[in-house]
Amino acid sequence: MTYAIIETGGKQIRVETGRFYDIERLSAGENEKITIDSVLLVQHNGEVNIGQPLVSGAKVEGTVMRHFRDRKVLVYKMKPKKKTRKKRGHRQERTRLMIDSISLNGSILTEAPAETTAVESSPTPAEVSAE
Repeated sequence: MTYAIIETGGKQIRVETGRFYDIERLSAGENEKITIDSVLLVQHNGEVNIGQPLVSGAKVEGTVMRHFRDRKVLVYKMKPKKKTRKKRGHRQERTRLMIDSISLNGSILTEAPAETTAVESSPTPAEVSAE
């Protein structure tokens, strides 16, 4: 199993290919490919590459799936015996990122499986009537 630890949005995230992650909002548009160069660790077949602080030559490539706003976080402040109460809400902007590949020194260690468009299934009613 191959994975990498990347830094984005001030946070460190463990990522694997073929999975999606919700991270801090990126400036890229939807269905746009991005490359993350701030890779802190790469693990491939038991071999671990640790950066100091970044692994040189390591890249994680992904596709932006969509942008959205996270669940609301309520902030409630109260001072006892002073009749002071403040209730505020906040929704963080997020980006859903699908990880496509992890590469090290130009060689791709792992790549997400290509999506198949033709799915083996039962024939559609139009195909049945044509026969």
